Amino acid sequence: MKILLTGANGYIGMRLLPLLLEENHEVVCAVRSADRLSVDKDVKAKIDIVEVDFLDEVKPDLFPKDIDAAFYLVHSMTGSTKDFSEKEQTTAENFNAYMKNTSVNQVIFLSGIVNEDNLSKHLESRKNVESILYKGDFHLTVLRAGIIVGSGSASFEIIRDLCEKLPLMITPKWVNTKCQPIAIRDVLKHLIGVIGKSETYDDSFDIAGPNVLTYKQMMKTYAKVRQLSLLIINVPVMTPKLSSYWLYFVTATSYKLAANLVDSMRVNVTANDTRLQDLLKIETHTYEEAIQMAFVKIEQNQVISSWKDSKVSSRYSQKDLNKYIKVPKYGCLRDFQQMKTDNPSLALERIWTIGGKNGWYYANFLWKIRGYVDKLTGGVGLRRGRTNPDKLYPGDSLDFWRVLMADKEEKRLLLFAEMKIPGEAWLEFHIDEDDIVHQNATFRPRGLRGRIYWYSMLPFHFFIFNGMLTKIAKS
Repeated sequence: MKILLTGANGYIGMRLLPLLLEENHEVVCAVRSADRLSVDKDVKAKIDIVEVDFLDEVKPDLFPKDIDAAFYLVHSMTGSTKDFSEKEQTTAENFNAYMKNTSVNQVIFLSGIVNEDNLSKHLESRKNVESILYKGDFHLTVLRAGIIVGSGSASFEIIRDLCEKLPLMITPKWVNTKCQPIAIRDVLKHLIGVIGKSETYDDSFDIAGPNVLTYKQMMKTYAKVRQLSLLIINVPVMTPKLSSYWLYFVTATSYKLAANLVDSMRVNVTANDTRLQDLLKIETHTYEEAIQMAFVKIEQNQVISSWKDSKVSSRYSQKDLNKYIKVPKYGCLRDFQQMKTDNPSLALERIWTIGGKNGWYYANFLWKIRGYVDKLTGGVGLRRGRTNPDKLYPGDSLDFWRVLMADKEEKRLLLFAEMKIPGEAWLEFHIDEDDIVHQNATFRPRGLRGRIYWYSMLPFHFFIFNGMLTKIAKS
């Protein structure tokens, strides 16, 4: 079958793509930017890529006519705390308009469980999207999932941050809200299982794991699996705003995502039926098993996708980031350094493994302090780390940087700063044909404050950048 995969570079899409190819489907990936599709060249050779922003005006004949099925995995919750509902509505309506020009027979929409009368803004928006998609000229299959647990998923990584860092937690009352988590591999089994299955047409199904737990029980179970001591004390006075800031400062989440998650955490998210699970004969994994499977992937460095690489964790939209791929030459302040390397292969590997657990090779304590300061001033800090220890793709998050270009054949890595600074900053590494490692820091200041910031940092730049380059170039 020819299958359209929207949100192909998202957390679910990145994991669904290889499974669709294994099933010998012809896949068309819909992404905002082809450069941000973080897959190897051999995978790109097997797929077609269509660049589209479903918030923009509909362009006729953008997609192939002969599409058989489509996955709708577009999500706007994490980009805003106010207007994501309007964005999701526009996106769904435009998707329907695009599909009118194709022969698509089935659309599969991954949503959230919406069984409560009083829903959060996020879940209300998901329900509205479902209603819009039902008006499309195709058969709709809706999978309403519980909280998804897997390496790199937002919910798993937030619980992981909390439990690994805080042996004692003072928590708000939403930790007693009930939910029914489901392992990511079980979600993927359901998504693959409904393709072309007429029994699932024009219907909505709950999908969830076997355990109904409170968030407190989820954290306790995580601590048990990881053999951590954990004491949780509930307090009734923690407001949603205070809860959002608590999540923001303790975990790697953005404030916008934290605020939307806290809003959703007051709503019970439990399944009403197992019809689809019974139809597809899928036996779902327990929450404990989901945690254990996630850590197998983490320990084997096989995390395929992470919410941290999506634009949710970025201070900039994709359109903004596209503007920064070309480093400006005028009106900028620079620190250019170069050094001959006697082992260019090793130097390249060090460039490609920079950041995350490896740190920045020199004065890491200063990088950590800078990360803490950034977090305190509303930036992303260093907590995002990196998804893969030795692979980089355009669009990946790398501590408080975003990867704009990562071309190993050209031996060039270009990073754009997402920390809170009075201007824009780029950090570029390049190894030329004479085995000289170039390390270029470029800063475009915003007004007088930007220039004061740059010159106040010059003493640190002098030995930090030189030390970092020496560690990269010298074997």
